Amino acid sequence: MNFTKQMILQNAAWAREACDGDPRLFERLRQGQDPKVLWIGCADSRVPAEIVTGARPGELFVHRNIANLFVPHDDNTMSVLEYAVCVLKVKDIVICGHYGCGGVRAALGAPNDGVPHVEQRIRPLRWLARRHRDELDAIADPDERTNRLAELNVLEQARVLRASPVVHDAVPRPQVHAWIFDIRDGLIRALPFEHAEAAEPSYGSDLSHLPGRREPSPIRVANGG
Repeated sequence: MNFTKQMILQNAAWAREACDGDPRLFERLRQGQDPKVLWIGCADSRVPAEIVTGARPGELFVHRNIANLFVPHDDNTMSVLEYAVCVLKVKDIVICGHYGCGGVRAALGAPNDGVPHVEQRIRPLRWLARRHRDELDAIADPDERTNRLAELNVLEQARVLRASPVVHDAVPRPQVHAWIFDIRDGLIRALPFEHAEAAEPSYGSDLSHLPGRREPSPIRVANGG
């Protein structure tokens, strides 16, 4: 049996189990969605948002892309954010990256002409790596260097997201969280973002209308890479 057929069978089993555990689940889902959290995460197959958080259907509004990037001039990203904040009225927005991220690792290496769309996507990551070159170059282990850039990327995306007018001008304003998933033990760790300085423009971000902001000092995370 190929894997796609197996997926269909597993779906049927899941639907039966879900209904047995909560007979009104699908009735509620038919009435519409009322998620409390917008999750912006990496497309990596090892970090499925609902599974790693134990969330049930209807609890997360999810947007995933390579390296969990928030790009203000991308209609796909912005339409998800706009709908989540302005229509669904989510109370919290999570930017969740992960250690061992392939997109982050690629940004530390030479450009790959064989994947031009990926290269276009990770341009902000290459810019971020250049911005923190001294700190990253001081990390000898390539895996730990990748993990540190993954942390810096989460913090950068969270700062730019919080400065977005869709979030900044919302009433009430949703809280933005910077999280990272550790593939080594399956745990999510919150990065110290809530009291960080507000965002400065990221590479390619259209935030010229916002007042200038001072760059915060690099943040070290106790359990980070």
